[in-house]
Amino acid sequence: MPLTDTHIRSLKPEAKPRKYFDGGGLFLYVPPTGSKLWRMSYRFDGKCKLLSFGDYPTISLKDARAKREEAKGLLAKGIDPAEQKKNAREQGPLPSATVLRI
Repeated sequence: MPLTDTHIRSLKPEAKPRKYFDGGGLFLYVPPTGSKLWRMSYRFDGKCKLLSFGDYPTISLKDARAKREEAKGLLAKGIDPAEQKKNAREQGPLPSATVLRI
């Protein structure tokens, strides 16, 4: 059964970490500290991998599902989403254009 926003808000931390699955590899990880983290489990080149999307409510359920679909699209093209994310982070934001005044 897919997650709902109401159900996510009502989740309380327990003594052991819990995973609440939404489908397509997407799940909400709730450790004993009480934070709620979006993660996606997938396989690439025969290896099980984990991709993190951020914490709830910063990343909403709708946004997490959109990110899952983006990652699945990359997988369909034969691209590892974790490597793509790592490469984008290493390149950093593009520098803004500077205006030269003469």
